[in-house]
Amino acid sequence: MMLLRDGSQGIETFMVVRNAGIEFMGGAMVFPGGRVDPADHDSALQAHARDGHLYDPDDLALRIAGIRETFEEAGVLLARPKGQRDFVSVDQLERLRETYAAALIRGDISMLEFAKAESLEWATDVLVKFAHWITPEIRPKRFDTHFYLAPAPIDHIALHDGHESVDSVWTTTQQAFEDMRSGHRTIVFPTQCNLAKLGESPTVKEALSTAKASRIVTILPEFKDGKRVPLPTDAGYKHQEIITPKIQK
Repeated sequence: MMLLRDGSQGIETFMVVRNAGIEFMGGAMVFPGGRVDPADHDSALQAHARDGHLYDPDDLALRIAGIRETFEEAGVLLARPKGQRDFVSVDQLERLRETYAAALIRGDISMLEFAKAESLEWATDVLVKFAHWITPEIRPKRFDTHFYLAPAPIDHIALHDGHESVDSVWTTTQQAFEDMRSGHRTIVFPTQCNLAKLGESPTVKEALSTAKASRIVTILPEFKDGKRVPLPTDAGYKHQEIITPKIQK
C-alpha cells in the first residue's frame, strides 16, 4: 500500500522500516503491506466495500487486505461510516485503533465482523492499482505482490506499529534515494523501481490519474548468465539500476 500525500517538496509516500529480526527484508524500508488472509475473500464483504460490486473477487480481497494491513501497520483506516462521504474522524480512529488493531493482528476478528460491529464501509474505491511484481523463480521464497496507491486521509496520523516495523517516515522519492545512497536506509530493488515511477508525478492527483490510465504489466524479473534481464519497456520503469547503499563505518 503506497499511502500518498502532497508535500512541500512534491509527492510523498509513507514507508516503514521493518524490524531487523524479521526473516524477510529485515531492516529494509518498505511500503506497509502483508498477505491476504482467507477471511479477506469473504464474499459478504462486497456489501461493506464502496463500489464493491465493481471488483472481481480477487481484486476485492486484495483491496480489503490492503486496507487491513494499512490499519495494522500504519494506524490509518481507509473507511467511512456507512453511507457517508468522509473518512472516519480522528476521534473515532483512536477508539478503533485501541479496540480492533491488535485483535485484527491476532486474527480474533475479521474485516467483515469489524465492519458490521462499527457500521463501516471500506474505502476500496480510493485504491488505484499501480504495479504487480512476482519474485524471480530462482529465489527459494517467492511472493506475488500487488501495489496500490491510496490518498491518505488528511487528519489521520500514520504511525509504525513498533513490532513488525520500528521506524517510519513520509518521504519523497528523491529523499529516499539520498538516504539509501548515504547508507542511512536499505531499500530493495522492486521498491526502488516503484518509488522512482511514483516520483515522476508531481502531485497525488496526477499520480492517481496516471495510474488509472496505465496498463499493469506483471513484472517477473529474469536472470541470464547471472545478470538481471532489463524489465519490460512497456511496464513504464525508467529506473532500472540497483542502488547499493554506502557502507557506514
